[in-house]
Amino acid sequence: MIDRNWRDQLYNEFARIGKCLSSPKRLELLDLLSQGPKSVEQLGKMTGMSVANVSQHLQTLHESKLVRYNKRGNFVIYELADPTVGEFMVSMHRLGEKRLVEIQQMKSDILQAHASMEAITLDELRERMENGEVLLIDVRPSDEYAAGHIPGAISIPIEELDNHLDALPMGKEIVAYCRGPYCLMSAQAVERMNRHGIRASRLEEGVYEWKHYVSHATVRSEVL
Repeated sequence: MIDRNWRDQLYNEFARIGKCLSSPKRLELLDLLSQGPKSVEQLGKMTGMSVANVSQHLQTLHESKLVRYNKRGNFVIYELADPTVGEFMVSMHRLGEKRLVEIQQMKSDILQAHASMEAITLDELRERMENGEVLLIDVRPSDEYAAGHIPGAISIPIEELDNHLDALPMGKEIVAYCRGPYCLMSAQAVERMNRHGIRASRLEEGVYEWKHYVSHATVRSEVL
């Protein structure tokens, strides 16, 4: 009886996370916060929600211990409560892609729309960067780059890219990345560079996927 009560309480606590994540908007907020701390006002602009709605969703996430906040002057800045929240989001994305045909189709549609665009894998990126063969650019906003980026990448936010095209090396391959598999800023950047005569390709993964890849590669090498 004691064991049953304990298990009921345990799974009730786990269910708090599930209930919190039942909102598409809250999932989007977590994805955005995985890129770095943001104000309520920033999140409102990025999601198309009112500040009041964003605040309400963030409060729910805070009650479930998934985010935390601090005040900077008149602004309330939110961030993920722990790196494991970002890791969970990456795992959830992978599970969704594997089990839900709708997500598979949506991703296929996006890839088809950019079928002529060259893509690069994490293995290829690591090898080419070690050999000095590519220039990696991060096209996210500069504050997200400052919060964390793939080592060796330089920051050229997508809205500033056109001003930097003439300065990019013509004889070197450029690789662009953004927020991960469901972010199209890198695809837009590659299209602009290709039209400008620059050889460019897209890395589908983002910072969290890179960290996951590196950590697993380290484990594999230690085992071997």
